Amino acid sequence: MERQFYIYIMSNKNNTVLYTGVTNDLRRRVYEHKEKMIEGFTKKYHVTKLVYYEILRDAETAIAREKQIKGGSRRKKEEFIKGMNPQWKDLYAEL
Repeated sequence: MERQFYIYIMSNKNNTVLYTGVTNDLRRRVYEHKEKMIEGFTKKYHVTKLVYYEILRDAETAIAREKQIKGGSRRKKEEFIKGMNPQWKDLYAEL
């Protein structure tokens, strides 16, 4: 089985905070954010809603893409989200 990596963007209930991350297990990682199992930014700002993700084939590409997205403006991140998820719904249940 081919390994996959994920770039993801999460938000809070009111979509005022955005968090970009990378993982090799999206379901597990989002669960950890939702259950506030990880200390730091997402726990502090109640970032629990998966609003965007991309699937990549290797870790190096995934990390480079994460840096590219993190380095972009909020407007650019919102464009990614609206392109995949115009309603900004929580995509976790669809994983």
